[in-house]
Amino acid sequence: MKRLLAWTLLIVLILALCAKAGSFLIIDQPRPSDVILVLAGETNRRLQRALQLLSQGYGRHIVLDVPNATIYEFTEIQLAQQYIRDLPQGASVSICAIKGLSTKAESKDAENCLASEKAKSVLIVTSDFHTRRALSVFRRELPQYTYSVAAARDDEQFGANWWQHRQWAKTFVDEWLRLLWWKCVDEWR
Repeated sequence: MKRLLAWTLLIVLILALCAKAGSFLIIDQPRPSDVILVLAGETNRRLQRALQLLSQGYGRHIVLDVPNATIYEFTEIQLAQQYIRDLPQGASVSICAIKGLSTKAESKDAENCLASEKAKSVLIVTSDFHTRRALSVFRRELPQYTYSVAAARDDEQFGANWWQHRQWAKTFVDEWLRLLWWKCVDEWR
């Protein structure tokens, strides 16, 4: 009987931890900063969140990380430049060309762009599920800046109640694997 009770308590504890594990990934605590840095990846929601924060006075300039990849006959940088030209706030947005495929590599690519802005504080904007890892990576790789982070939500991609949708569960597992790899391996290299 004691064994059954112990197993039951263990299962309840594991389920409770799993239920909170999605929320743990998300940090949404923007603070006014010199620069708003939009990480590469999902392009629409991240930039829209950054523009919203800019209009609310959270930064004076947006730096948009853009991979130097080609889509059909256009580079992503060309597409981003065209998009920015059409924005009312376009003069407040600059592009930072990146090559890295990981958040750690992206932080190194963004270093020169942040230095040219003469920034001391950076507000990182990224997908909600990516906020905890991104903040940890940038603090470790570029410690000369103070950071805060803002979450760009995409209800098709992720939700804190990750078990409710198949895509959310896939994103949850993928991000937890990346976070664990960062904390256990890459952070120590």
